[in-house]
Parts: sequence; C-alpha cells; structure tokens
Amino acid sequence: MRTAVALASVVTLTLTLTHAAALSAQSTVAGTPSASASPELLEWAVPYGADTRPRDPYADAQGRVWFVGQNGNYIAHLDTRSGQFKRYEIDAGTNPHNLVVEKGMVWFTGNRNNRLVRLDPATGKLTTFLIPDSTVRDPHTMIFDRKTGVAWFTAQNSGVVGRFEPTTGRFRIWRTGDGTKPYGIVLDSRGQPWFDLFGTNKLATIEPGSAQIKTFTIGTERTRPRRIAITSNDQIYWGDYSRGFVGHLDPRTGATEEWAMPAGGLALPYGMATDDRDVVWLSQNGQMNTPVTLVAFDTRAKTFGTPIPVGRPGPNTIRHMTFDAATRQIWFGTDQGTIGRVTIPPAPLVR
Repeated sequence: MRTAVALASVVTLTLTLTHAAALSAQSTVAGTPSASASPELLEWAVPYGADTRPRDPYADAQGRVWFVGQNGNYIAHLDTRSGQFKRYEIDAGTNPHNLVVEKGMVWFTGNRNNRLVRLDPATGKLTTFLIPDSTVRDPHTMIFDRKTGVAWFTAQNSGVVGRFEPTTGRFRIWRTGDGTKPYGIVLDSRGQPWFDLFGTNKLATIEPGSAQIKTFTIGTERTRPRRIAITSNDQIYWGDYSRGFVGHLDPRTGATEEWAMPAGGLALPYGMATDDRDVVWLSQNGQMNTPVTLVAFDTRAKTFGTPIPVGRPGPNTIRHMTFDAATRQIWFGTDQGTIGRVTIPPAPLVR
C-alpha cells in the first residue's frame, strides 16, 4: 500500500436554487391519500454539466451534500441552504465512481486508477491509498462499518470485493470469479458484507468465521441484480435489472421471493436505498416518453407506492441512492445533470 497526499484545487459557484421539481406525489396504494403522506421532491441543476455525470450524493452533518463527477473527474458539494456549489479538482484519470462521508472526511473510489482517496473538507487535502494489487483498477461502490471504521468496496470489472482499514492502510481482497461483476454492497448489523454479482443471478457474502465467499442463487437464469438494500432486521432486497422485479433473500434460510415492479420489464431497477421504516426505494429508468421514477416498496406490507416522476421525460438513470436518517431524505443524482432528494413524510408512505 502506498499513500500520497495532495491538495485539491477548489472552485465555488453560487447559483439560484433550481426548483426543477418541487412537486408532491401521491404515494399510497389504497385508501384516500393525505398531504402528510406525500413525499416532496426537489432537484438542483449541477452547473458543471450533465455530461460530467454527477452522481452518488451523500449528505453530511453540516447541510452539505457531496457528490462525484464521474466523467468530469471532480468531487463537489451542494449547500442546500444557499444553493452554492463547490468543486474540488482531483488527480487526472481518477474518474470517481462513488462517495461516502465518514467521521467528517469524504472518501471516494478511483474507478480508473486503482485507489481509494480521502478528502479533508476543511483543507482540501487529498490522501491517496493505492490498492496493492494493480489488477484491481476499478474500485466501484464503497461502504463503511460505523462501528469499526472499516471500509468495504466492490470492483466490478476486476471481479473483486475488498476490505480496507483506514487506520493501518491494510487491504484484503476476495476474487469473485471472471464475469461475476460484484456491484452493490451493504453491511448487516454485525458488519458482515453482502453484495450482488451483477454478471450472474447470485447474491453473495463473506462469512465472518471462514472468511470465505458464500453465494445464493436468486430469481431465474435471466435475473441480474444491479443494486441491493438491507433492512433493520438484516433482510436483503435486490432489484432485477434484467426482468423488472424486486426480490427478497432471507439470509437465515436462503429462501427468496420476488414481485414485479410497476413498470414491469421496462423498469430496469437501478438505484436502491432503505429508509428508517424498512421501506425499500428503487429507481425505474426513464424511457423515450417516460421520466425516470422512484418507487417505494413496503417490505412489511409487500406493496408498492405510486411511482414518483423525476426530471424530464426521456432516457434518464438514477444509479445510486442514499438515505440520510437525520433529515429523512433520500438523495440521488440523475443522468440529466441534477442532484435531487425526496423528503419522506412522517406519516406511513405505503398503506
């Protein structure tokens, strides 16, 4: 492991808050909808352009929402109170894919240059942690264990799941096999990682005792899980990108079940997040004359809410979502060049 330190150059832009959508959307399956049960959707147009692919926003404790510009090769944040954006330039060729705020530090994956990077928001200092195996060039999605401070990450095209200890700089990697494409990753209440193998019809975990990979076959041969989510009782849910289903795995028994999404085979479910009521949120891709939508799935009632349209009709994708428990907001980025959020109402969303 090699560690390098640099300073990120910073560009600040002050913009008027863009109400691309400040709409209320009905989100009840049955009964009479009430205003208190309507989530509020709001988007901000990112000033650096849609072609920079702003994505994977993550809220910090200061009212800032951090995100990466995957194609634009930058890190930035939005101050939701002022509408001000601040951009941090990073090492050329990093193409950050994913971002997490942990203990006030901003961590991101270098999707094209074999590294994890820590950004200090106060100073702009970048600290680089190179993955010792140079074949793991594409760290993808990262998550931290809040209890231990250990990070886990996937590397899709390298076929790797990795573990990283920031205090020691130590990496450990597991190979999942050629063409398996480890993609989304979550941690259960014990800190055990669960991830989907997007190139297969399998979910997997690393067992704490043996430190070996254990896989679970799901759906059908056509099933392709792109992201996964986890509930407070350690139940795993996946979105089937190929068939348009949401599925459930009980890790204790290996039993699975699945439900067709509202958009059916056109759903292409991608981004996923779980809120504090164990409602799993999924994005359904936009089509030529249809906007991308967010849909809530109540894991207890096993029912869907009414899809919430996001952005303009036409091709659009929400690739990743995060839930901020402090504000009860789900944050996402869109391929139309916006950072957005849904504020979840205090009343039950799906009934």
